[in-house]
Amino acid sequence: MNVIQKLFRSSLGKKTIMAITGILLFGFVIVHMLGNLQIFLGADVINTYAAFLKSKPALLWVARIGLLVLVGLHIGSAVQLSRQNRAARPIPYGDAKHPGASYASRTMLMSGLIVLAFIIYHLLHFTVAVPGVNLLGASAQLPNGDFLQLKDATGHQDVFRMLVLGFSNVWVSGFYIVGMALLCMHLSHGISSLFQSLGIRQHFCGQCLDRLAMLLAAIIFIGNSSIPIAILLGYGR
Repeated sequence: MNVIQKLFRSSLGKKTIMAITGILLFGFVIVHMLGNLQIFLGADVINTYAAFLKSKPALLWVARIGLLVLVGLHIGSAVQLSRQNRAARPIPYGDAKHPGASYASRTMLMSGLIVLAFIIYHLLHFTVAVPGVNLLGASAQLPNGDFLQLKDATGHQDVFRMLVLGFSNVWVSGFYIVGMALLCMHLSHGISSLFQSLGIRQHFCGQCLDRLAMLLAAIIFIGNSSIPIAILLGYGR
């Protein structure tokens, strides 16, 4: 118990928590993207995939609760570290240019909180499918915005049509693309810095890790953004 308390109280412990939760959350982002990209394989494929996930409610809720815990630990550690840093240096540096620090690294806390707001909207939009939230993305085909009433020929929830309707609105798609850009900016620094937090960065080429982080972030941005962009261009409609 003392070890756990020290882990949560020390700066090094908080950085370690951020690194470990960051790795797990990054893995979820990759899996989630691969699942969503099945929309390009057709309605039957992505609807069958969604039906399989919903057929395992216990596993699905364990995963959801686990993700909430990971997000809470990640953001909580970031906020506490930010407070400790400010308390240690109440008077800011005179040079506001922050030499050697990237924009992503200087705005990690802010981008993380914005990404949290984006995640909440995403959950309300597609996972919980709150009709009031979905009215903005709904068309004349679904005036009440209730995505859960959409069914395919097999009786499964029509996730394909839900995504098409949801992203047919340019403002909704634009918000997702901006949110994804912020997420990937957050990831580009986070992926690189987690090696340093775990104490293994010195064993590898720092520049190589930075480039790898930027490449992975770019892949995630392109993969996730390709869905709303394709739908805006007419895919699935």
